[in-house]
Amino acid sequence: MTASPLKLAALGLALFGSTTLAASAQDKLTVGANIGNVPWEFQDESGDFVGFEIDLVNEVAARLGAEVEIVNIPFNGLFSAVQSGRIDIATSSITITDERLESVSFAQPYYDSDQSLTVATGGPASLDEMKDKAVGVDTGSTGDMWATGNADQVGFSDIRRYEGLSPAMLDLAAGRIDGYISDIPALLYYVKDKPNLEVVQRIETGEKYSMMFAKDSELATTVNDILTTLKEEGVLAGLHEKWFGAVPEDTTSTVKVLPMPTLN
Repeated sequence: MTASPLKLAALGLALFGSTTLAASAQDKLTVGANIGNVPWEFQDESGDFVGFEIDLVNEVAARLGAEVEIVNIPFNGLFSAVQSGRIDIATSSITITDERLESVSFAQPYYDSDQSLTVATGGPASLDEMKDKAVGVDTGSTGDMWATGNADQVGFSDIRRYEGLSPAMLDLAAGRIDGYISDIPALLYYVKDKPNLEVVQRIETGEKYSMMFAKDSELATTVNDILTTLKEEGVLAGLHEKWFGAVPEDTTSTVKVLPMPTLN
């Protein structure tokens, strides 16, 4: 699907006099998401799109007075989709990096994360036991970047790339790969009711997630201001408690107001 042209001139104005912002300038947000990325964006038993970031983007849209159209796009396709204008916003636990900031923009972060190693129960107990073993990653993700950059040090026999969590987990459970490297919150959520899988190691990377936009998009600035309001009102903290079962610490980007990311 193709998003209708954005009329962003009005969005550049700081219109926070009410909960509805520039509705006439942006009456629909087309949002790209890698559906199946639990607990951020996935389908429930009735087929509805749910998740932390689904709730968040719906709240952002409500503040804009806009409707939301969710488009299911594999993670690696989100970058070209937002750059081309096919979507207005990309959201799929996307890590802010300097490399990405060269070609896209991000609003301020709202979640702090690391990578992790997940294995079949009884499999390798840590990265030290992944030498000469095959590891799975999501194509183009920061897990992919970490595994590629550390392949020689760890000694992986192969790095196999997937389009989403589900096919990778099927191969992991079937023994076609020996481990899977991806964002720790998604994997902790995924394996909590699956005794055949376990997260065995946190890989510290200091990542921060946010929504992604076309480079220098005025919408990014507007959404950044809305995120500030949602942090100050405790809305983001409430979403964290809803989806992760815990109140976020005051020092995290879920609570703390931060500047828009820029290239270092």
